[in-house]
Amino acid sequence: MTPNARAFLEAPIERVDVGSAEIALRRFGAGPPLLLIHGWPLSGFTFRHLVPRLAAERTCFVADSPGAGDTRVRDDHDFRFAGQAASYARLVDRLGWDAFDVLAHDTGATIARELALTVGARARKLVLINTEIPGHRPPFIPFYQRVTSLPGAAAVLRLLLRSRAYRRSKMGFGGFFEDKSLLDGEFTDEFVAPLLASRARLDGQLRYLRGIDWALVDGLAARHRELRGEVLFVWGELDETFPAARAAEMVPQLARCAGLRLVPGARLLAHEEKPDEVSAHAIDFLRA
Repeated sequence: MTPNARAFLEAPIERVDVGSAEIALRRFGAGPPLLLIHGWPLSGFTFRHLVPRLAAERTCFVADSPGAGDTRVRDDHDFRFAGQAASYARLVDRLGWDAFDVLAHDTGATIARELALTVGARARKLVLINTEIPGHRPPFIPFYQRVTSLPGAAAVLRLLLRSRAYRRSKMGFGGFFEDKSLLDGEFTDEFVAPLLASRARLDGQLRYLRGIDWALVDGLAARHRELRGEVLFVWGELDETFPAARAAEMVPQLARCAGLRLVPGARLLAHEEKPDEVSAHAIDFLRA
Protein backbone atom coordinates (compact mmCIF):
# COMPACT_ATOMS: atom_id res chain seq x y z
CA MET A 1 0.00 0.00 0.00
CA THR A 2 1.34 3.44 -0.91
CA PRO A 3 1.87 6.07 1.80
CA ASN A 4 -0.91 8.20 0.29
CA ALA A 5 -3.34 5.30 0.50
CA ARG A 6 -2.38 4.50 4.08
CA ALA A 7 -2.73 8.13 5.18
CA PHE A 8 -6.12 8.39 3.51
CA LEU A 9 -7.53 5.22 5.05
CA GLU A 10 -6.19 6.10 8.50
CA ALA A 11 -7.93 9.50 8.53
CA PRO A 12 -10.98 9.63 10.83
CA ILE A 13 -14.39 9.45 9.20
CA GLU A 14 -17.01 12.09 9.98
CA ARG A 15 -20.61 11.35 9.06
CA VAL A 16 -23.01 14.17 8.30
CA ASP A 17 -26.74 13.40 8.36
CA VAL A 18 -28.41 14.91 5.28
CA GLY A 19 -31.77 13.20 5.74
CA SER A 20 -31.78 10.15 3.49
CA ALA A 21 -28.05 9.52 3.94
CA GLU A 22 -25.16 9.96 6.34
CA ILE A 23 -22.37 11.19 4.11
CA ALA A 24 -18.90 9.99 5.14
CA LEU A 25 -16.20 12.67 5.03
CA ARG A 26 -12.46 12.63 5.56
CA ARG A 27 -10.83 15.99 6.30
CA PHE A 28 -7.27 17.02 5.39
CA GLY A 29 -5.27 20.23 5.46
CA ALA A 30 -6.14 23.81 6.32
CA GLY A 31 -7.60 26.83 4.57
CA PRO A 32 -10.85 27.51 2.70
CA PRO A 33 -13.05 24.45 2.10
CA LEU A 34 -12.59 22.31 -1.00
CA LEU A 35 -15.20 19.59 -1.50
CA LEU A 36 -14.03 16.53 -3.48
CA ILE A 37 -16.72 14.40 -5.17
CA HIS A 38 -15.77 11.12 -6.85
CA GLY A 39 -17.36 9.28 -9.78
CA TRP A 40 -18.77 5.81 -10.43
CA PRO A 41 -17.99 3.09 -9.35
CA LEU A 42 -15.39 4.62 -7.04
CA SER A 43 -15.22 6.34 -3.64
CA GLY A 44 -13.32 9.20 -2.08
CA PHE A 45 -10.24 6.95 -1.98
CA THR A 46 -9.72 7.78 -5.66
CA PHE A 47 -8.37 11.21 -4.60
CA ARG A 48 -5.68 9.79 -2.29
CA HIS A 49 -2.82 11.03 -4.51
CA LEU A 50 -4.28 14.53 -4.93
CA VAL A 51 -5.01 15.15 -1.26
CA PRO A 52 -1.41 15.71 -0.07
CA ARG A 53 -0.93 18.36 -2.75
CA LEU A 54 -4.31 20.09 -2.40
CA ALA A 55 -4.27 20.03 1.41
CA ALA A 56 -1.39 22.49 1.36
CA GLU A 57 -3.79 25.03 -0.15
CA ARG A 58 -7.26 24.10 1.12
CA THR A 59 -9.11 22.12 3.75
CA CYS A 60 -10.04 19.09 1.67
CA PHE A 61 -13.36 17.46 2.53
CA VAL A 62 -13.30 14.14 0.68
CA ALA A 63 -16.76 12.62 0.49
CA ASP A 64 -18.11 9.17 -0.28
CA SER A 65 -21.25 9.82 -2.30
CA PRO A 66 -24.44 7.98 -1.32
CA GLY A 67 -24.13 4.47 -2.72
CA ALA A 68 -20.35 4.38 -2.32
CA GLY A 69 -17.66 3.85 0.28
CA ASP A 70 -18.52 4.40 3.94
CA THR A 71 -21.63 6.53 3.41
CA ARG A 72 -24.86 5.09 4.78
CA VAL A 73 -28.16 5.45 2.92
CA ARG A 74 -31.82 4.87 3.64
CA ASP A 75 -34.07 2.97 1.27
CA ASP A 76 -35.81 6.19 0.22
CA HIS A 77 -32.63 7.95 -0.96
CA ASP A 78 -32.91 9.58 -4.40
CA PHE A 79 -29.94 8.40 -6.47
CA ARG A 80 -30.70 10.56 -9.49
CA PHE A 81 -28.20 13.35 -10.16
CA ALA A 82 -30.64 15.95 -8.84
CA GLY A 83 -31.22 13.91 -5.68
CA GLN A 84 -27.51 13.39 -5.07
CA ALA A 85 -26.88 17.11 -5.57
CA ALA A 86 -29.68 17.96 -3.13
CA SER A 87 -27.97 15.76 -0.52
CA TYR A 88 -24.70 17.60 -1.09
CA ALA A 89 -26.50 20.94 -0.80
CA ARG A 90 -27.78 19.83 2.62
CA LEU A 91 -24.23 18.75 3.49
CA VAL A 92 -22.91 22.21 2.62
CA ASP A 93 -25.64 23.77 4.76
CA ARG A 94 -24.89 21.45 7.70
CA LEU A 95 -21.21 22.39 7.50
CA GLY A 96 -22.13 26.07 7.45
CA TRP A 97 -20.16 27.05 4.36
CA ASP A 98 -20.87 30.49 2.92
CA ALA A 99 -18.35 29.86 0.14
CA PHE A 100 -16.47 26.78 -1.06
CA ASP A 101 -14.69 25.28 -4.06
CA VAL A 102 -15.22 21.87 -5.65
CA LEU A 103 -13.00 19.32 -7.36
CA ALA A 104 -14.97 16.48 -8.89
CA HIS A 105 -14.59 13.63 -11.35
CA ASP A 106 -16.86 11.73 -13.75
CA THR A 107 -20.45 11.45 -12.44
CA GLY A 108 -19.28 13.36 -9.38
CA ALA A 109 -18.59 16.35 -11.62
CA THR A 110 -22.15 16.23 -12.94
CA ILE A 111 -23.41 16.13 -9.36
CA ALA A 112 -21.07 19.07 -8.66
CA ARG A 113 -22.55 21.09 -11.52
CA GLU A 114 -26.08 20.44 -10.26
CA LEU A 115 -24.95 21.34 -6.74
CA ALA A 116 -23.47 24.62 -8.01
CA LEU A 117 -26.69 25.43 -9.84
CA THR A 118 -28.54 24.83 -6.56
CA VAL A 119 -26.35 26.90 -4.22
CA GLY A 120 -25.43 29.66 -6.66
CA ALA A 121 -22.46 31.92 -5.96
CA ARG A 122 -21.51 29.97 -2.82
CA ALA A 123 -19.78 27.50 -5.17
CA ARG A 124 -16.90 29.74 -6.23
CA LYS A 125 -14.70 27.54 -8.39
CA LEU A 126 -15.21 24.09 -9.87
CA VAL A 127 -12.44 21.82 -11.16
CA LEU A 128 -14.20 19.21 -13.31
CA ILE A 129 -12.25 16.12 -14.42
CA ASN A 130 -13.36 13.80 -17.26
CA THR A 131 -17.09 14.04 -16.85
CA GLU A 132 -20.39 13.66 -18.70
CA ILE A 133 -20.85 15.77 -21.83
CA PRO A 134 -24.24 16.97 -23.13
CA GLY A 135 -25.26 15.00 -26.19
CA HIS A 136 -22.65 12.27 -25.63
CA ARG A 137 -23.23 8.73 -24.38
CA PRO A 138 -20.14 6.90 -23.10
CA PRO A 139 -19.57 3.32 -24.27
CA PHE A 140 -21.41 0.63 -22.30
CA ILE A 141 -22.82 2.77 -19.45
CA PRO A 142 -26.42 3.02 -20.75
CA PHE A 143 -26.23 -0.69 -21.54
CA TYR A 144 -25.15 -1.48 -17.98
CA GLN A 145 -27.96 0.69 -16.63
CA ARG A 146 -30.48 -1.46 -18.47
CA VAL A 147 -28.84 -4.79 -17.66
CA THR A 148 -28.40 -4.13 -13.94
CA SER A 149 -32.13 -3.56 -13.58
CA LEU A 150 -32.80 -7.20 -14.51
CA PRO A 151 -33.30 -9.96 -11.92
CA GLY A 152 -30.05 -11.67 -10.95
CA ALA A 153 -27.88 -8.91 -12.40
CA ALA A 154 -25.93 -8.39 -9.18
CA ALA A 155 -24.91 -12.05 -9.01
CA VAL A 156 -23.77 -12.01 -12.64
CA LEU A 157 -21.80 -8.82 -12.15
CA ARG A 158 -20.11 -10.23 -9.06
CA LEU A 159 -19.09 -13.28 -11.09
CA LEU A 160 -17.65 -11.08 -13.85
CA LEU A 161 -15.75 -8.92 -11.38
CA ARG A 162 -13.90 -11.99 -10.13
CA SER A 163 -12.31 -12.32 -13.58
CA ARG A 164 -9.12 -10.32 -14.06
CA ALA A 165 -9.57 -10.63 -17.82
CA TYR A 166 -13.02 -9.03 -17.58
CA ARG A 167 -11.79 -6.28 -15.29
CA ARG A 168 -9.05 -5.39 -17.80
CA SER A 169 -11.41 -5.48 -20.80
CA LYS A 170 -13.18 -2.49 -22.32
CA MET A 171 -16.43 -3.82 -20.87
CA GLY A 172 -14.79 -3.65 -17.45
CA PHE A 173 -12.24 -1.08 -16.35
CA GLY A 174 -9.85 -1.38 -19.29
CA GLY A 175 -10.47 2.18 -20.43
CA PHE A 176 -9.76 3.75 -17.06
CA PHE A 177 -5.96 3.86 -17.37
CA GLU A 178 -3.39 4.10 -20.14
CA ASP A 179 -1.03 2.20 -17.79
CA LYS A 180 -2.99 -1.02 -17.26
CA SER A 181 -0.79 -2.04 -14.31
CA LEU A 182 -2.73 0.53 -12.26
CA LEU A 183 -5.80 -1.70 -12.49
CA ASP A 184 -4.16 -4.07 -10.02
CA GLY A 185 -3.06 -3.39 -6.44
CA GLU A 186 -4.87 -0.51 -4.75
CA PHE A 187 -7.52 -0.15 -7.45
CA THR A 188 -8.60 -3.77 -7.11
CA ASP A 189 -8.18 -3.81 -3.33
CA GLU A 190 -10.25 -0.68 -2.64
CA PHE A 191 -12.79 -0.54 -5.48
CA VAL A 192 -13.35 -4.11 -6.67
CA ALA A 193 -12.77 -6.26 -3.58
CA PRO A 194 -15.39 -4.42 -1.45
CA LEU A 195 -18.02 -5.07 -4.15
CA LEU A 196 -17.19 -8.78 -4.06
CA ALA A 197 -17.15 -8.92 -0.26
CA SER A 198 -20.31 -6.92 0.48
CA ARG A 199 -23.72 -7.20 -1.13
CA ALA A 200 -24.62 -3.83 0.38
CA ARG A 201 -21.61 -2.17 -1.28
CA LEU A 202 -22.48 -3.69 -4.66
CA ASP A 203 -26.16 -2.79 -4.31
CA GLY A 204 -25.23 0.79 -3.47
CA GLN A 205 -23.10 1.16 -6.59
CA LEU A 206 -25.84 -0.38 -8.75
CA ARG A 207 -28.42 2.04 -7.35
CA TYR A 208 -25.98 4.89 -8.04
CA LEU A 209 -25.53 3.64 -11.62
CA ARG A 210 -29.26 3.47 -12.24
CA GLY A 211 -29.56 7.05 -11.03
CA ILE A 212 -27.45 8.45 -13.89
CA ASP A 213 -29.86 10.84 -15.62
CA TRP A 214 -29.00 11.48 -19.26
CA ALA A 215 -31.79 14.01 -19.74
CA LEU A 216 -30.20 16.15 -17.01
CA VAL A 217 -26.78 15.77 -18.66
CA ASP A 218 -28.14 16.88 -22.04
CA GLY A 219 -29.91 19.82 -20.39
CA LEU A 220 -26.58 21.14 -19.14
CA ALA A 221 -25.84 22.40 -22.66
CA ALA A 222 -28.22 25.26 -21.86
CA ARG A 223 -27.88 25.32 -18.08
CA HIS A 224 -24.07 25.58 -18.05
CA ARG A 225 -24.43 29.32 -18.65
CA GLU A 226 -26.37 29.63 -15.39
CA LEU A 227 -23.38 28.54 -13.30
CA ARG A 228 -22.26 31.45 -11.12
CA GLY A 229 -18.83 30.06 -10.28
CA GLU A 230 -15.82 29.74 -12.56
CA VAL A 231 -15.08 26.34 -14.12
CA LEU A 232 -11.87 24.62 -15.19
CA PHE A 233 -11.98 21.36 -17.13
CA VAL A 234 -9.01 19.01 -16.61
CA TRP A 235 -8.98 16.04 -18.96
CA GLY A 236 -7.09 12.84 -19.63
CA GLU A 237 -6.14 13.41 -23.26
CA LEU A 238 -6.51 9.72 -24.22
CA ASP A 239 -9.93 9.18 -22.62
CA GLU A 240 -12.30 7.21 -24.85
CA THR A 241 -15.18 7.29 -22.38
CA PHE A 242 -15.46 11.08 -22.56
CA PRO A 243 -13.32 12.15 -25.55
CA ALA A 244 -11.40 15.39 -25.12
CA ALA A 245 -12.65 16.70 -28.46
CA ARG A 246 -16.22 16.44 -27.19
CA ALA A 247 -15.21 18.00 -23.86
CA ALA A 248 -14.01 21.09 -25.73
CA GLU A 249 -17.61 21.65 -26.87
CA MET A 250 -18.55 22.55 -23.29
CA VAL A 251 -16.11 25.46 -22.94
CA PRO A 252 -18.20 28.03 -24.90
CA GLN A 253 -21.36 26.89 -23.08
CA LEU A 254 -20.08 28.49 -19.85
CA ALA A 255 -20.17 32.17 -19.00
CA ARG A 256 -17.04 31.80 -16.83
CA CYS A 257 -14.65 29.10 -17.99
CA ALA A 258 -10.88 29.00 -17.48
CA GLY A 259 -10.56 26.52 -20.32
CA LEU A 260 -9.76 22.87 -20.90
CA ARG A 261 -6.40 21.53 -19.69
CA LEU A 262 -5.33 18.27 -21.29
CA VAL A 263 -3.25 15.72 -19.37
CA PRO A 264 -1.03 13.73 -21.79
CA GLY A 265 -0.70 10.00 -21.25
CA ALA A 266 -3.89 9.72 -19.18
CA ARG A 267 -7.36 8.30 -19.73
CA LEU A 268 -10.53 8.49 -17.63
CA LEU A 269 -8.79 8.47 -14.24
CA ALA A 270 -6.32 11.24 -15.02
CA HIS A 271 -6.15 12.23 -11.34
CA GLU A 272 -4.93 8.74 -10.38
CA GLU A 273 -2.66 8.23 -13.38
CA LYS A 274 -1.06 11.70 -13.46
CA PRO A 275 -1.72 13.27 -10.04
CA ASP A 276 1.13 15.78 -10.28
CA GLU A 277 -0.19 17.26 -13.52
CA VAL A 278 -3.84 17.30 -12.40
CA SER A 279 -3.08 18.85 -9.02
CA ALA A 280 -0.85 21.50 -10.63
CA HIS A 281 -3.69 22.57 -12.94
CA ALA A 282 -6.15 22.57 -10.03
CA ILE A 283 -3.91 24.57 -7.68
CA ASP A 284 -3.08 27.20 -10.29
CA PHE A 285 -6.79 27.69 -10.94
CA LEU A 286 -7.80 27.77 -7.27
CA ARG A 287 -5.08 30.31 -6.47
CA ALA A 288 -6.03 32.70 -9.26
